[in-house]
Amino acid sequence: MPETVAIKPRERDAILQALRAGVVPKLGLQHIQVGRAREIEEMIKDIARIGGGGAGVRFIIGEYGAGKTFFLNLVRLVALERKLVVVSADLGPSRRLYATDGQARSLFNELARNIATRTKPEGGALASIVERFIANALSAPHEDGRELDDIIQQRLSPLQDLVSGFDFATVLAHYSRAYDQGDDAGKAAALRWLRAEYSTRTDARVALGVRDIIDDARVYDYLKLLAAFVKLAGYDGLLVVLDEMVNLYKLTNAQARNSNYEQILHIVNDVLQGSASQIGFLMGGTPEFLMDTRRGLYSYPALQSRLAENGFARDGLLDLSGPVIRLKNLSPEDLFVLLRNIRNVFASGDPGEFLVPDEALVRFMEHCSKKIGDAYFRTPRNSVTAFVNLLSVLEQNPGTRWQDLVGGIELAPDLPAETTSSETAVPDAETAVASGSDNELTKFHL
Repeated sequence: MPETVAIKPRERDAILQALRAGVVPKLGLQHIQVGRAREIEEMIKDIARIGGGGAGVRFIIGEYGAGKTFFLNLVRLVALERKLVVVSADLGPSRRLYATDGQARSLFNELARNIATRTKPEGGALASIVERFIANALSAPHEDGRELDDIIQQRLSPLQDLVSGFDFATVLAHYSRAYDQGDDAGKAAALRWLRAEYSTRTDARVALGVRDIIDDARVYDYLKLLAAFVKLAGYDGLLVVLDEMVNLYKLTNAQARNSNYEQILHIVNDVLQGSASQIGFLMGGTPEFLMDTRRGLYSYPALQSRLAENGFARDGLLDLSGPVIRLKNLSPEDLFVLLRNIRNVFASGDPGEFLVPDEALVRFMEHCSKKIGDAYFRTPRNSVTAFVNLLSVLEQNPGTRWQDLVGGIELAPDLPAETTSSETAVPDAETAVASGSDNELTKFHL
C-alpha cells in the first residue's frame, strides 16, 4: 500500500501491540498485508455471493506459519466492510462442531460472544443487532394501532419455517417486549438464550417460556437461523470463521472425530447443493487436517470426494474455485515488504519519520538467516517480533544506531504450540520447518 497513507493512532497501537505479542492484530490488517491478491479476490466473490442470497464454504489450508490466521482475519475485515455479520472462534478441546458433553454448545457460545459488525468489529454486537431489528420493524410502514408484539411476530414469521425457528422467534419477541418496557433482566435472559448459556430446558422455560435450548445437537441449525435473522435485521448475511480446525484431527477418539467430520459434510452438502442461503463458512487448518487418510478429512470418503482438488492445477497453474484454498509460505521478498510495512506503521504512515533505512531491513534479514535459516521467512513470527522490538528501542532511545543493535538480536525458530488435554493427542501433525541454508538472500530481488 502507499506509504503516504496516514495511520490512525488506535490502529497503530493495536498492530504493534499484537505483533510484539506474536499474535495477529484484529485492526488495521490492511496496513501490513503482504501478497495473497488472488486469494483475496476469490474471497470477495464469495462474500458477494453470500450477500446475494447464496452460500459458501472454504477450507484455508497452509503449513504452520503460512499465515492462515492472518488471512482469516483479513477476510473477516473485508466481510464486515461489505455489510456481513461475522462470528469467529478457535476450535479446541472444549469447542467442537459436534459433541455430547457441551463442547458444541461452548463453540456456539464463543461464536455468539465474538459476533461482529462494521460498527462493532471487536465483537459483542449481538444486542445491537437485535435492537437494530426492532428499530427497523418499528420504522417500517404498518397499520396504525398495532401492538409492538404483533409487528415483531409478523417480521419474525419467516424464521418459524426453519428447524427450531419457533423458539428462536419466541426469544427474539421476548427481547422486543423487554426492550419496549425497559426490562433489563428480560433482555439479559433473552441474550443468555441466544448465546447458548442455558444448560437446562427448565431454566429456559422459567425465564423465557420456551421449550428448548441451543444444545450440542443443533448448533448448525441455529447458525442458519442466525444467518436468516441478521438478514431480517438489515445485514447482507453471516460469515462463520473457524480457526484451529487441526484440533479435530488431534482427537484420539475415532467416533468423536468422525461425528465432527459428518457435521462438516452436512455443511459442505448444504452449500454445494444450494440448500443454505446467506451464510458462509471459513475453516482454517493444516495439510494434515485435510489430507491425512487415517485421521484427517480425507479419512471420511464422502469428504475426500467433495474436497478433491483439480488434477489439472499443477506446475504453477491455480484453481481457486474449489472449496480448498492452499496458502503458500512467505518468501524472503514477502518478508521484506512486511518489514517495510511495519516500519511504515511505526511512523504512522509518514516517510519522514522512518526509524531505519531499507539497508537496515536487508541487514536484519541477513542476521535472521544466519541465526535460524529459512525459518526466518517461512515461519516469521519471531522475526517480526524481534523487528518490532528493534524499532521500539530505536524509537525510545533517540540517537541509538541501528547498526549497533542488529548483530545482537537473539532468535530461535518458531515452533508450533502443542495442545495438551485428556481428550486430545499431539501427533506429528505440525512440525517445525527445518532450518535451511544461509544463502537464501542470494536469490533475493525486488
